[in-house]
Amino acid sequence: MNIIIMNNRASFLVNFWSMLISRLKEEGHAVTCLVPAGDPEAEATLRGLGARIRNYPLDNKGLNPAHDLKTCLALYRVFREERADILYASTIKSVIYGVPMASLAGIKARYAMITGLGYMFEADRPVKKLLTCVASLLYRVSLSFADAVFFQNTDDVRTFREWHCLPGSAHVVMTKGTGVDIDKFAVAPQPEGAPTFLLVGRLLEAKGLYEYAEAARLVKRTHPEVRFQLLGAPETSRGGVPMQTIKDWEREGVIEYLGVTRDVRPYVEQANVVVLPSWREGLPCSLMEAMSMGRAIVATDVPGCRDVVSEGRNGFLVPVRTPEALAKALEAFVEDGALAARMGQEGRTIAETELDARKAADLILKVMKLVS
Repeated sequence: MNIIIMNNRASFLVNFWSMLISRLKEEGHAVTCLVPAGDPEAEATLRGLGARIRNYPLDNKGLNPAHDLKTCLALYRVFREERADILYASTIKSVIYGVPMASLAGIKARYAMITGLGYMFEADRPVKKLLTCVASLLYRVSLSFADAVFFQNTDDVRTFREWHCLPGSAHVVMTKGTGVDIDKFAVAPQPEGAPTFLLVGRLLEAKGLYEYAEAARLVKRTHPEVRFQLLGAPETSRGGVPMQTIKDWEREGVIEYLGVTRDVRPYVEQANVVVLPSWREGLPCSLMEAMSMGRAIVATDVPGCRDVVSEGRNGFLVPVRTPEALAKALEAFVEDGALAARMGQEGRTIAETELDARKAADLILKVMKLVS
Protein backbone atom coordinates (compact mmCIF):
# COMPACT_ATOMS: atom_id res chain seq x y z
CA MET A 1 0.00 0.00 0.00
CA ASN A 2 0.95 3.64 -0.49
CA ILE A 3 0.65 5.57 2.78
CA ILE A 4 0.98 9.32 3.22
CA ILE A 5 2.15 10.61 6.61
CA MET A 6 1.39 14.31 6.88
CA ASN A 7 2.65 16.91 9.34
CA ASN A 8 3.36 20.63 9.49
CA ARG A 9 7.13 20.13 10.03
CA ALA A 10 9.54 17.57 8.64
CA SER A 11 11.48 17.67 11.93
CA PHE A 12 8.37 16.53 13.81
CA LEU A 13 8.20 13.40 11.64
CA VAL A 14 11.86 12.71 12.37
CA ASN A 15 11.52 13.28 16.10
CA PHE A 16 8.15 11.68 16.72
CA TRP A 17 7.16 9.32 13.89
CA SER A 18 10.38 7.62 12.79
CA MET A 19 9.33 4.34 14.39
CA LEU A 20 5.96 4.38 12.62
CA ILE A 21 7.68 5.00 9.28
CA SER A 22 10.15 2.19 9.98
CA ARG A 23 7.39 -0.24 10.90
CA LEU A 24 5.44 0.60 7.73
CA LYS A 25 8.55 -0.04 5.65
CA GLU A 26 9.16 -3.32 7.49
CA GLU A 27 5.66 -4.41 6.51
CA GLY A 28 6.43 -3.68 2.87
CA HIS A 29 4.46 -0.46 2.38
CA ALA A 30 5.44 2.63 0.41
CA VAL A 31 5.63 5.75 2.60
CA THR A 32 5.37 9.36 1.44
CA CYS A 33 6.04 12.14 3.96
CA LEU A 34 3.99 15.23 3.14
CA VAL A 35 5.50 18.31 4.80
CA PRO A 36 6.15 22.00 4.09
CA ALA A 37 9.50 22.71 2.45
CA GLY A 38 12.36 24.35 4.30
CA ASP A 39 14.11 21.64 6.31
CA PRO A 40 16.42 19.71 3.95
CA GLU A 41 18.28 18.02 6.81
CA ALA A 42 15.11 16.52 8.24
CA GLU A 43 13.94 15.53 4.77
CA ALA A 44 17.24 13.74 4.18
CA THR A 45 16.74 11.83 7.43
CA LEU A 46 13.26 10.77 6.32
CA ARG A 47 14.63 9.61 2.97
CA GLY A 48 17.17 7.58 4.92
CA LEU A 49 14.24 5.76 6.53
CA GLY A 50 13.00 4.84 3.05
CA ALA A 51 10.30 7.49 2.66
CA ARG A 52 9.59 9.74 -0.31
CA ILE A 53 9.09 13.47 0.27
CA ARG A 54 6.33 15.72 -1.07
CA ASN A 55 5.98 19.36 -0.07
CA TYR A 56 2.93 21.57 0.31
CA PRO A 57 2.51 25.29 1.15
CA LEU A 58 1.52 26.08 4.73
CA ASP A 59 1.22 29.20 6.88
CA ASN A 60 1.78 28.00 10.44
CA LYS A 61 1.20 31.36 12.10
CA GLY A 62 -2.57 31.71 12.13
CA LEU A 63 -5.82 31.56 10.21
CA ASN A 64 -5.48 33.38 6.90
CA PRO A 65 -8.32 32.38 4.53
CA ALA A 66 -6.33 33.11 1.37
CA HIS A 67 -3.28 31.17 2.53
CA ASP A 68 -5.36 28.29 3.84
CA LEU A 69 -7.34 28.04 0.60
CA LYS A 70 -4.03 27.80 -1.25
CA THR A 71 -3.02 25.01 1.11
CA CYS A 72 -6.25 23.08 0.51
CA LEU A 73 -5.98 23.32 -3.27
CA ALA A 74 -2.35 22.20 -3.18
CA LEU A 75 -3.21 19.26 -0.94
CA TYR A 76 -6.01 18.17 -3.26
CA ARG A 77 -3.59 18.15 -6.19
CA VAL A 78 -0.96 16.18 -4.26
CA PHE A 79 -3.50 13.61 -3.10
CA ARG A 80 -4.85 13.15 -6.64
CA GLU A 81 -1.34 12.68 -7.99
CA GLU A 82 -0.21 10.26 -5.29
CA ARG A 83 -3.28 7.99 -5.43
CA ALA A 84 -2.46 6.84 -1.91
CA ASP A 85 -4.43 4.23 0.00
CA ILE A 86 -4.12 5.79 3.47
CA LEU A 87 -3.55 9.25 4.95
CA TYR A 88 -2.22 9.60 8.49
CA ALA A 89 -2.25 13.26 9.61
CA SER A 90 -1.07 14.89 12.83
CA THR A 91 -0.86 18.53 14.03
CA ILE A 92 -3.83 20.86 13.76
CA LYS A 93 -3.71 22.16 10.18
CA SER A 94 -2.61 18.81 8.79
CA VAL A 95 -5.75 17.31 10.31
CA ILE A 96 -8.15 20.17 9.60
CA TYR A 97 -7.21 20.57 5.94
CA GLY A 98 -5.55 17.27 5.07
CA VAL A 99 -8.29 14.85 6.08
CA PRO A 100 -11.20 16.39 4.10
CA MET A 101 -8.99 17.10 1.06
CA ALA A 102 -7.84 13.48 1.09
CA SER A 103 -11.47 12.36 1.14
CA LEU A 104 -12.35 14.61 -1.81
CA ALA A 105 -9.31 13.33 -3.71
CA GLY A 106 -10.39 9.72 -3.27
CA ILE A 107 -8.02 8.43 -0.57
CA LYS A 108 -10.02 5.57 0.90
CA ALA A 109 -8.79 5.55 4.51
CA ARG A 110 -7.99 8.62 6.58
CA TYR A 111 -6.67 8.79 10.15
CA ALA A 112 -6.10 11.79 12.43
CA MET A 113 -3.79 12.02 15.44
CA ILE A 114 -4.55 14.75 18.00
CA THR A 115 -1.12 15.47 19.45
CA GLY A 116 -2.11 18.19 21.92
CA LEU A 117 -4.30 21.26 22.13
CA GLY A 118 -1.75 23.88 23.14
CA TYR A 119 -3.69 26.73 24.74
CA MET A 120 -6.17 27.33 21.91
CA PHE A 121 -8.92 25.70 23.97
CA GLU A 122 -8.21 27.80 27.07
CA ALA A 123 -10.69 30.45 25.96
CA ASP A 124 -10.12 33.13 28.61
CA ARG A 125 -10.76 36.14 26.33
CA PRO A 126 -13.52 36.91 23.78
CA VAL A 127 -11.13 36.89 20.80
CA LYS A 128 -9.60 33.60 21.85
CA LYS A 129 -13.05 32.13 22.44
CA LEU A 130 -14.04 33.11 18.91
CA LEU A 131 -10.90 31.42 17.53
CA THR A 132 -11.68 28.34 19.60
CA CYS A 133 -15.19 28.21 18.15
CA VAL A 134 -13.79 28.46 14.62
CA ALA A 135 -11.21 25.74 15.32
CA SER A 136 -13.90 23.53 16.87
CA LEU A 137 -16.09 23.83 13.78
CA LEU A 138 -13.17 23.08 11.47
CA TYR A 139 -12.20 20.07 13.56
CA ARG A 140 -15.77 18.74 13.56
CA VAL A 141 -16.04 19.01 9.78
CA SER A 142 -12.61 17.47 9.23
CA LEU A 143 -13.00 14.59 11.67
CA SER A 144 -16.30 13.59 10.08
CA PHE A 145 -14.11 12.35 7.19
CA ALA A 146 -11.74 10.36 9.47
CA ASP A 147 -11.95 6.59 9.85
CA ALA A 148 -10.41 6.89 13.33
CA VAL A 149 -9.16 9.67 15.59
CA PHE A 150 -6.18 8.93 17.82
CA PHE A 151 -5.80 10.76 21.13
CA GLN A 152 -2.86 10.78 23.52
CA ASN A 153 -4.71 11.54 26.74
CA THR A 154 -8.28 11.40 28.03
CA ASP A 155 -8.34 15.11 28.95
CA ASP A 156 -8.08 16.03 25.27
CA VAL A 157 -10.95 13.69 24.41
CA ARG A 158 -13.09 15.36 27.05
CA THR A 159 -12.18 18.83 25.77
CA PHE A 160 -13.01 17.83 22.20
CA ARG A 161 -16.40 16.54 23.29
CA GLU A 162 -17.12 19.66 25.37
CA TRP A 163 -16.37 21.88 22.36
CA HIS A 164 -18.26 19.57 19.99
CA CYS A 165 -15.14 18.92 17.89
CA LEU A 166 -15.95 15.23 17.55
CA PRO A 167 -18.84 14.03 15.41
CA GLY A 168 -21.04 11.49 17.15
CA SER A 169 -19.87 8.71 14.87
CA ALA A 170 -16.14 9.28 15.52
CA HIS A 171 -14.05 6.19 16.23
CA VAL A 172 -11.79 7.29 19.10
CA VAL A 173 -8.58 5.36 19.80
CA MET A 174 -6.37 6.02 22.82
CA THR A 175 -2.59 5.74 22.41
CA LYS A 176 0.50 6.39 24.49
CA GLY A 177 1.52 9.08 22.06
CA THR A 178 4.42 8.28 19.77
CA GLY A 179 6.11 6.27 22.48
CA VAL A 180 9.88 6.26 22.89
CA ASP A 181 12.59 4.16 21.24
CA ILE A 182 13.93 2.53 24.39
CA ASP A 183 17.01 1.19 22.59
CA LYS A 184 17.97 4.54 21.10
CA PHE A 185 17.28 6.36 24.38
CA ALA A 186 19.30 4.00 26.56
CA VAL A 187 19.95 4.47 30.27
CA ALA A 188 22.80 6.87 31.02
CA PRO A 189 24.67 7.14 34.35
CA GLN A 190 23.84 10.07 36.58
CA PRO A 191 26.28 12.99 36.28
CA GLU A 192 28.26 13.87 39.38
CA GLY A 193 28.44 17.22 41.13
CA ALA A 194 25.76 19.80 41.79
CA PRO A 195 22.32 18.95 40.36
CA THR A 196 21.63 20.03 36.79
CA PHE A 197 18.05 20.64 35.67
CA LEU A 198 17.11 20.67 31.99
CA LEU A 199 14.03 21.92 30.14
CA VAL A 200 13.69 20.65 26.55
CA GLY A 201 11.12 22.36 24.35
CA ARG A 202 10.39 25.09 21.85
CA LEU A 203 10.80 28.56 23.31
CA LEU A 204 7.11 29.13 24.00
CA GLU A 205 5.59 30.77 27.04
CA ALA A 206 3.13 27.83 27.17
CA LYS A 207 6.10 25.54 27.87
CA GLY A 208 6.42 27.33 31.21
CA LEU A 209 9.67 29.12 30.43
CA TYR A 210 8.91 32.14 32.60
CA GLU A 211 7.97 29.88 35.52
CA TYR A 212 11.17 27.88 35.00
CA ALA A 213 13.31 31.04 35.10
CA GLU A 214 11.58 32.28 38.25
CA ALA A 215 11.97 28.87 39.93
CA ALA A 216 15.69 29.01 39.06
CA ARG A 217 15.97 32.38 40.79
CA LEU A 218 14.28 31.01 43.91
CA VAL A 219 16.46 27.89 44.10
CA LYS A 220 19.70 29.75 43.40
CA ARG A 221 19.12 32.10 46.34
CA THR A 222 20.12 29.28 48.69
CA HIS A 223 21.82 26.89 46.24
CA PRO A 224 23.80 29.02 43.78
CA GLU A 225 25.75 25.99 42.53
CA VAL A 226 22.68 24.37 40.94
CA ARG A 227 22.47 24.65 37.14
CA PHE A 228 19.33 25.35 35.11
CA GLN A 229 19.62 24.60 31.39
CA LEU A 230 17.30 25.26 28.47
CA LEU A 231 17.39 23.46 25.13
CA GLY A 232 15.06 24.27 22.26
CA ALA A 233 14.37 26.13 19.06
CA PRO A 234 13.33 29.81 19.03
CA GLU A 235 9.67 30.41 18.17
CA THR A 236 8.57 33.48 16.23
CA SER A 237 4.85 32.67 16.21
CA ARG A 238 2.33 33.94 18.73
CA GLY A 239 3.28 32.95 22.27
CA GLY A 240 7.02 32.72 21.60
CA VAL A 241 9.50 33.89 24.23
CA PRO A 242 11.79 36.53 22.65
CA MET A 243 15.45 35.59 22.31
CA GLN A 244 16.28 38.87 24.06
CA THR A 245 14.51 37.53 27.15
CA ILE A 246 16.56 34.33 26.98
CA LYS A 247 19.76 36.41 26.72
CA ASP A 248 18.66 38.51 29.71
CA TRP A 249 18.23 35.33 31.77
CA GLU A 250 21.72 34.22 30.74
CA ARG A 251 23.25 37.56 31.76
CA GLU A 252 21.39 37.33 35.06
CA GLY A 253 22.97 33.91 35.62
CA VAL A 254 19.75 31.96 36.15
CA ILE A 255 19.53 30.05 32.83
CA GLU A 256 22.07 28.43 30.50
CA TYR A 257 20.70 28.39 26.96
CA LEU A 258 22.09 25.40 25.04
CA GLY A 259 20.69 26.28 21.63
CA VAL A 260 19.09 23.87 19.16
CA THR A 261 19.88 20.22 18.46
CA ARG A 262 18.50 17.28 16.50
CA ASP A 263 19.77 14.85 19.13
CA VAL A 264 18.85 15.59 22.74
CA ARG A 265 20.64 12.57 24.20
CA PRO A 266 24.00 14.19 25.00
CA TYR A 267 22.22 16.99 26.84
CA VAL A 268 19.91 14.67 28.79
CA GLU A 269 22.96 12.63 29.80
CA GLN A 270 24.46 15.73 31.42
CA ALA A 271 21.30 16.48 33.43
CA ASN A 272 20.03 14.88 36.62
CA VAL A 273 16.39 15.92 36.25
CA VAL A 274 14.29 16.94 33.24
CA VAL A 275 11.70 19.67 33.87
CA LEU A 276 8.58 20.58 31.89
CA PRO A 277 6.31 23.21 33.50
CA SER A 278 3.93 23.33 30.49
CA TRP A 279 0.45 24.74 30.59
CA ARG A 280 -0.83 21.75 28.59
CA GLU A 281 0.64 18.87 26.58
CA GLY A 282 -0.44 16.00 24.34
CA LEU A 283 1.94 13.32 25.58
CA PRO A 284 5.36 14.97 25.85
CA CYS A 285 8.13 13.13 24.00
CA SER A 286 10.79 15.05 25.90
CA LEU A 287 9.60 13.46 29.16
CA MET A 288 9.30 9.96 27.70
CA GLU A 289 12.81 10.18 26.25
CA ALA A 290 14.20 11.42 29.57
CA MET A 291 12.45 8.61 31.45
CA SER A 292 13.88 6.05 29.03
CA MET A 293 17.36 7.42 29.78
CA GLY A 294 16.79 7.05 33.52
CA ARG A 295 16.05 10.65 34.41
CA ALA A 296 13.66 11.88 37.09
CA ILE A 297 10.91 14.26 36.00
CA VAL A 298 9.36 17.41 37.43
CA ALA A 299 6.33 18.58 35.46
CA THR A 300 3.07 20.42 35.87
CA ASP A 301 -0.10 18.56 36.80
CA VAL A 302 -1.73 19.09 33.42
CA PRO A 303 -3.05 16.83 30.64
CA GLY A 304 -0.24 14.89 29.03
CA CYS A 305 2.32 15.37 31.78
CA ARG A 306 0.22 13.59 34.37
CA ASP A 307 -0.15 10.66 31.97
CA VAL A 308 3.56 9.81 32.19
CA VAL A 309 4.54 11.06 35.67
CA SER A 310 3.52 9.00 38.68
CA GLU A 311 3.67 11.40 41.63
CA GLY A 312 6.47 10.45 44.03
CA ARG A 313 7.52 7.43 41.93
CA ASN A 314 9.36 8.70 38.85
CA GLY A 315 8.99 12.40 39.57
CA PHE A 316 6.84 15.19 40.95
CA LEU A 317 3.80 17.04 39.61
CA VAL A 318 3.29 20.69 40.56
CA PRO A 319 0.46 23.16 39.96
CA VAL A 320 0.56 24.98 36.64
CA ARG A 321 2.00 28.53 36.53
CA THR A 322 3.28 28.27 40.12
CA PRO A 323 7.06 28.84 40.20
CA GLU A 324 7.15 28.61 44.02
CA ALA A 325 5.84 25.03 43.95
CA LEU A 326 8.18 24.20 41.07
CA ALA A 327 11.16 25.51 43.04
CA LYS A 328 10.18 23.47 46.11
CA ALA A 329 9.97 20.27 44.04
CA LEU A 330 13.38 20.94 42.47
CA GLU A 331 14.96 21.62 45.85
CA ALA A 332 14.05 18.07 46.91
CA PHE A 333 16.74 16.80 44.51
CA VAL A 334 19.29 19.23 45.94
CA GLU A 335 18.59 18.08 49.50
CA ASP A 336 18.55 14.34 48.65
CA GLY A 337 21.44 13.50 46.33
CA ALA A 338 20.18 9.97 45.65
CA LEU A 339 16.60 10.94 44.78
CA ALA A 340 17.22 11.59 41.07
CA ALA A 341 18.77 8.16 40.56
CA ARG A 342 15.95 6.35 42.41
CA MET A 343 13.23 8.12 40.47
CA GLY A 344 15.17 7.73 37.24
CA GLN A 345 15.20 3.95 37.65
CA GLU A 346 11.44 3.95 38.11
CA GLY A 347 11.06 6.12 35.00
CA ARG A 348 13.04 3.64 32.91
CA THR A 349 10.78 0.82 34.13
CA ILE A 350 7.68 2.76 33.08
CA ALA A 351 9.23 3.51 29.68
CA GLU A 352 10.01 -0.16 29.07
CA THR A 353 6.60 -1.46 30.12
CA GLU A 354 4.22 1.27 28.97
CA LEU A 355 5.87 3.65 26.49
CA ASP A 356 7.75 1.50 23.97
CA ALA A 357 7.52 3.24 20.56
CA ARG A 358 7.32 -0.05 18.69
CA LYS A 359 4.18 -1.00 20.62
CA ALA A 360 2.70 2.46 19.96
CA ALA A 361 3.39 2.12 16.23
CA ASP A 362 1.94 -1.39 16.09
CA LEU A 363 -1.29 -0.16 17.67
CA ILE A 364 -1.67 2.40 14.87
CA LEU A 365 -0.95 -0.27 12.26
CA LYS A 366 -3.60 -2.54 13.79
CA VAL A 367 -6.22 0.20 13.65
CA MET A 368 -5.27 0.74 9.99
CA LYS A 369 -5.69 -3.03 9.47
CA LEU A 370 -2.11 -3.33 8.22
CA VAL A 371 -1.12 -5.96 10.79
CA SER A 372 -3.15 -8.56 12.64
